[in-house]
Amino acid sequence: MFSDEELNEISGSKRGLDYIEVTCGCTSHRYGDAVGRLRVFINGDLEITCECTSACQEDKLTPAAFEKHAGRETARKWKSNVWVIKKGSKVPLFKTVLLKYYEQALKETNKSSLRAQRGRPCHRDEFVRCTSCNKSRRFHLTSKEECRIHHDASIDANWTCSDLPFDNLSCEDDEERASRRVYRGCSRSQTCSGCTTCVCFGCELCRFSDCNCQTCLDFTRNAKP
Repeated sequence: MFSDEELNEISGSKRGLDYIEVTCGCTSHRYGDAVGRLRVFINGDLEITCECTSACQEDKLTPAAFEKHAGRETARKWKSNVWVIKKGSKVPLFKTVLLKYYEQALKETNKSSLRAQRGRPCHRDEFVRCTSCNKSRRFHLTSKEECRIHHDASIDANWTCSDLPFDNLSCEDDEERASRRVYRGCSRSQTCSGCTTCVCFGCELCRFSDCNCQTCLDFTRNAKP
């Protein structure tokens, strides 16, 4: 996996049979630092055992779940919000080598999903309305990561623009014009309002085994092994 040179500046690094483990954490402005142990597996899986208190029994958390458990105010930005200690400083995961296998696995998943999508419906752009400013925001669904961002937003009853996993849009920004919102990426018709070409009712790209919503649970339960 990772070389000793890549890990020797990261605090708490240990090697297992098919993983490496490092100290990690996530900071909430309200609750402070939640510390845990991050395991990075060679297949790209990421698991965190939380050690925020001696009584905490949360383990095998995804980074997104750990971020939420830590009470981070701007959730759904786990690559930036979950950190490790490198040279005595907190460094976000995306600035380390630790996501190398995760990114490789994500690319393979996206490739497999795109191959499986041939002849099947694509994913058109979707909109979610902010509960604070009441403006509709566009979500592109061209990769598994983008689908997850939209999925989490769509089931969040309190979703706001500030929850977007990038910082170039806020409630202060104008809403997309209605004349523009009709263009949603259907390959059959630019102004399609929904057809068998652009509407997907569930696939590996837009359903998630680690999500507990009923839609994902039903898909996972009924998916072929």
